[in-house]
Amino acid sequence: MDIHHKLERGLGQRQIEMIAIGGCIGTGLFMGSGKTISIAGPSIILIYAIIGCILYLVMRAMGELLLYNLDYKSFVDFSEDILGPSAGFFVGWSYWFAWIVAAIAEIIAITGYISFWWPDLPHWISALTVIIFLLTLNILSVKAFGELEFWMAIIKVVAIISLIVLGLYLCITSFVSPSGVKAHISNLWSYGGFFPNGVSGLLGGLQTAIFAFAGMEIIGTMMAETKDPKKMLPDAINKIPVRIMIFYIGTVAVLMMVTPWRDISPDQSPFVGMFSLVGMLSAASIINAVVISSATSSSNSGIYATSRMVYGLAKHHHAPPIFGRLSSHKIPTGGIFLGTGLVLSVSLVLTTTQSMMGAFELVGSVAALIFIYIWSMILFAYLAYRKRLPQAHDESEFKMPLSKIMPYVALAFFVIVIFALGLSDSTRIALYILPLWFLFLSAFYWLKTRNSAHQKMLITDFKRKVSDQNVAAAEYRAKSS
Repeated sequence: MDIHHKLERGLGQRQIEMIAIGGCIGTGLFMGSGKTISIAGPSIILIYAIIGCILYLVMRAMGELLLYNLDYKSFVDFSEDILGPSAGFFVGWSYWFAWIVAAIAEIIAITGYISFWWPDLPHWISALTVIIFLLTLNILSVKAFGELEFWMAIIKVVAIISLIVLGLYLCITSFVSPSGVKAHISNLWSYGGFFPNGVSGLLGGLQTAIFAFAGMEIIGTMMAETKDPKKMLPDAINKIPVRIMIFYIGTVAVLMMVTPWRDISPDQSPFVGMFSLVGMLSAASIINAVVISSATSSSNSGIYATSRMVYGLAKHHHAPPIFGRLSSHKIPTGGIFLGTGLVLSVSLVLTTTQSMMGAFELVGSVAALIFIYIWSMILFAYLAYRKRLPQAHDESEFKMPLSKIMPYVALAFFVIVIFALGLSDSTRIALYILPLWFLFLSAFYWLKTRNSAHQKMLITDFKRKVSDQNVAAAEYRAKSS
């Protein structure tokens, strides 16, 4: 290995787009949507629309910051540069931890999917097989990784579009399942209305739906490996609303038109359950294979993100130097082995829980809460950027829409989601785990920096830079007025 190698810019436009899709369309949608539908009913459509709008704005803020300075390789870089050295440390390690936890949730779901075919197969065997596969996949060159991920993401996109088309066909032909269920658009409001469980259903749906969107920000970790970031990043971000309309809103709407929401089981994938309910068992088996591929794709994106994140942390002296080394294929293998090794802990989770969905919900809620922290830090960095660098914002070609008020709206929304997480016993535990994580990080950061002359110099330089930027910002505003 040569520590002087740089990450290879081997990811093209089509690969970036499909990796972005693969990262944010995974188990949270394919498996978790069943639980969300059972809580919120048809109002899940509104929930997905609201979350999608908020996170699109967060991604626009992230995109503006990344394009402001092309030396930024991820949101960790601009967090450190704009909010200070400690922010880079906390954001970087928290994002790494979030994807480790998310990958565990994906593996839990995959073992549940495999049980659809082989109910007697021990869960740890399924988990170990998938983890070995992910390790092998990630130690290839980034170009090979991007190509494989492209085709895995294609599978889920084709499957979702096929499901929507088939569901619409069943509705148009008024298909009646063997159990007497008629597929029709009226199923969206015929069983208690669009809001069958009222406000409590909306809040309950928020706490389970938020994890379905985790991973949308992964495009912000690929800047160092994209061929043309000034073109690719805006293009990938601007396509987010269309993806949400098709892959989230369109999918769950069709599911509930074919199968009344009250008949959708919270303990299994509604995608598989829909085909089973209408008597198409062979199609259910095919969809099960697709959701396994989807979850594998999403967890694969997670391993990618964690390895690049710990590589960046090492370059900023926030992680041991070994994680800043690259293989002959320009791959941060140290971070890959660390991530996959920790995900092996999923075997312990799987063998000590009686409920697969319960384990998934617990791990997913912890990951979701950490992702909320990451998204919030992106917004805090953006607010600081607008205040201290008004000229850069005015000259940006990729401004965040409604940038004066929407960061505050998004932050207020995240507060509501955190409140919703505290309403359920199954998700409230995540609120206790997160403070423990930050206490651990604080102790780690204190030990790392207490006698570090380099760290003290960084803090001094950061304070001086902020002071200079504030003076320059005041002068620019005075000239502009």
